[in-house]
Amino acid sequence: MKILLSTIFAFLFTISSLAQTDKRLKGIEKELNKILEETHAAGFAVAVVEKDKIIYAKGFGYSDIENKVTNNANTLFAIGSSTKAFTSSILGQLRHEDKLSFDDSPIKHIPELEFYNDDMNSNIIIKDLMSHRTGLPRHDYSWYLFPTFNKDSLLMRIKYHEPFTGIRQQWYYNNFMFLTQGVIAERITGKTWEDNIRERFFNPLGMTRSNVTIEELENSSNAAIGYQTEKDNSNTKMAYYKIAGMRPAGSINSSVSEMSNWLITWINKGKFKEKEILPEAYVTEAMSSQMIIGAALPDKDIPDAHFANYGYGWMLISYKGHYRVEHGGNIDGFSASVAFFPSDSIGVVVLANQNGSRVPGLVRNTIADRLLNVNKTNWTQRFIDAREKVKKAEKEAEDVKTTEKIKNTKPSHVKIEYAGTYSHLGYGSFEINVENDSLFANFKLMKMWLKHYHYDIFEPFEVEETGIDTTDSGQLRFNFTTNNAGEISGLKAKIEPALTDPIEFKRKPNTIEVDKTILEKYIGEYELAGTVIKFYIKNDDTLYLFVAGQPEYQLLSTAKHKFALKILDGFKLEFFEDDKGAINEVLMIQPNGSFKAKRKE
Repeated sequence: MKILLSTIFAFLFTISSLAQTDKRLKGIEKELNKILEETHAAGFAVAVVEKDKIIYAKGFGYSDIENKVTNNANTLFAIGSSTKAFTSSILGQLRHEDKLSFDDSPIKHIPELEFYNDDMNSNIIIKDLMSHRTGLPRHDYSWYLFPTFNKDSLLMRIKYHEPFTGIRQQWYYNNFMFLTQGVIAERITGKTWEDNIRERFFNPLGMTRSNVTIEELENSSNAAIGYQTEKDNSNTKMAYYKIAGMRPAGSINSSVSEMSNWLITWINKGKFKEKEILPEAYVTEAMSSQMIIGAALPDKDIPDAHFANYGYGWMLISYKGHYRVEHGGNIDGFSASVAFFPSDSIGVVVLANQNGSRVPGLVRNTIADRLLNVNKTNWTQRFIDAREKVKKAEKEAEDVKTTEKIKNTKPSHVKIEYAGTYSHLGYGSFEINVENDSLFANFKLMKMWLKHYHYDIFEPFEVEETGIDTTDSGQLRFNFTTNNAGEISGLKAKIEPALTDPIEFKRKPNTIEVDKTILEKYIGEYELAGTVIKFYIKNDDTLYLFVAGQPEYQLLSTAKHKFALKILDGFKLEFFEDDKGAINEVLMIQPNGSFKAKRKE
């Protein structure tokens, strides 16, 4: 054991000390620490490879702020969508094994798979999935808010995902298409995507600590905690996001030292330690332009950084005259950049435990400028300048802020009538309930308070451990709809910005059906401080309440012996039965208090 520990220590010492022997990286820590300081990130780790060697690897900041645990080259981070190149590479191997063609329809390998229309079913090929050119927008809320560990169940949602353009008309990022690739591999190999990743890449590349699930990450030593940097520059711990069935799109957890082996493989045309991991023909094709992302015209300040295309799980750009292959990654609390310059045999991997972080790009570019021997850009200062411009613009926008909110309006129904189960076949179902006279939307991963905006439109705000922050109002609105009978029938939400129309969720009321024989037990007159309250049934199945001098009130059953008044917000009641099962009391719950009425003899 002592010999093994000494060997590991010597290896890590060699990696961290190499920066001192490479003149190109002399003094790089000062610049990287400046990035850490200005971004207020919890921390990050970076590794640099050249040809078949790691020439630099080091951690910065903390993997665990509370316990002052520092990051190092072997700290595990979630790499998010940097996973995608691994998933497509499985198909690259399978094609080399003559088990599929990239021109195959994905339906050939997943017969139950269906797209939104016949044109898509007939013409989408596997290559379209690999290069984000199916015509589908992201539809990310479909998996993020409605997760399931069943990959096949997620695939069935694709049929109800509306495209925003035609096939191969426009590039648009889509995680579901990488899920589909993972399932294609599962069907062909008879093994899970997770096992394919372990057997085809982790094992031969010596990525012994890398894993593909949050459960494995939680049970690993030296694993970073993810953080959200708040407006006051403090860092708040974020829970790991269990990506569940969407794993083929972004669930790998790794370290910069082990991801370096992945980069070495790509730099060396698919070989690692002289052993072929990826077919060379696939490597060449995967880092070649398969779809135009956008114009990406030269920046006036940096005119030699331009064009943006996509290969298979890789983004392509000309960076200061050097061909760069890269893919970023973002998942709750973590950000990543995995990049290499094939013509220069150089690679850089940066993993940060900061949510939505600019750190990976800043670190990558700062190091690349040194290694490529190009004119150096002060990327940190550019970040600082851009941040100040954003602050100024936000201040100016605040000064002239206008609102579309129409004052002095109110919802058309009482709150209980908005409660129910809301469903969409391409997304999933969630509950809206009334709690303490407020509406809450309950998703699997979060709870949202619905604040009335105007008319039947509400703003959702996430309920967090620290409370509900309503200062940062977004553009998301829940617009409740009614049917011809005037009942709340659903809600519309603009949760897929690429589509013209919002996504509509249909409502199923939460009220429960109560047998007439049970309702009959409540019939009668009850007395409260001299006031008589009468309960009776109409239309054979509906219980009503009547007090002299007031209109009759229809009651909605919400639970056993519990009812809400249909047209009066905040008014509820509960019947109580005695030891013999007879109903003799009713508790009237009102905004000004609760009062018990007894059945008249």
